[in-house]
Amino acid sequence: MGKKHLMRVDLHTHTEYSSDSELALERAVEGWQRAGIDCVAVTDHNTIAGALALREWAPLRVIVGSEVRTCEGEIIGLFLEEEIARDLTPEETIRQIRDQQGLVMIPHPFDRFRQSRLTEAALLRVLPEVDIMEVFNARTALARDNRRAELLAAEHGLISVAASDSHTAHELGRSYVEMADFDSPQTFLDSLREGRLVKRQSSWFVHAFTRWAKLRSRLG
Repeated sequence: MGKKHLMRVDLHTHTEYSSDSELALERAVEGWQRAGIDCVAVTDHNTIAGALALREWAPLRVIVGSEVRTCEGEIIGLFLEEEIARDLTPEETIRQIRDQQGLVMIPHPFDRFRQSRLTEAALLRVLPEVDIMEVFNARTALARDNRRAELLAAEHGLISVAASDSHTAHELGRSYVEMADFDSPQTFLDSLREGRLVKRQSSWFVHAFTRWAKLRSRLG
């Protein structure tokens, strides 16, 4: 028998539909293809519009997601079909994700330089409802912050992933999970649990671009 094909899956990405990214959908697809990414979760901030648009024509598999701002920090919903309201409690945000049979993922939980991260108190409250923990975020500057997430996921038996959190073309495909194919959210989780994490850090310079993109967005 031949070797089983493993997909390269990046579960945390942003496009021009996020206020801190200017990455056009067409350019993102070109970058993912060059990096050999087979499946991508488009998780723009507080919207699924870009992911829905991309799913219609992209030549790779697209998981519709969103990085949603709650009143205590960010939570990612995956396999969404409807928008999730922002600024709700973490518990209500998770309920809205679950109402769509979606999956709950916590991004960059201990990145000390991210004001947007979920507070530790909120994280501990909702931990029983979490499906996936991002234990390696390519934009997290300090390795020990990623390591702390890895230890928490192991302690609680959560599925661990590495992701690029890409906002620019240079970041596409930096980090991802190699995993078997899937045909539903449940088989996705089963495959993801057995996946191999590819961890490559992005340059600190990408944060400067993000700040510039935010400023341009505010200025219109």
